[in-house]
Amino acid sequence: MARYKPLAKKLRLIKAGKESRAVPSWVIARTLGKVARIPKRHWRRTKIKA
Repeated sequence: MARYKPLAKKLRLIKAGKESRAVPSWVIARTLGKVARIPKRHWRRTKIKA
């Protein structure tokens, strides 16, 4: 990828990176394990519209 990136594209890539983080352990504990996976984890395998 090119070194120069427009700010809007950088912000979209940062947002996608934040969305791929693991679910915090306190959320898993509070929901009794019902929320244990990340619904947006697949973004690495699919094309980001950035």
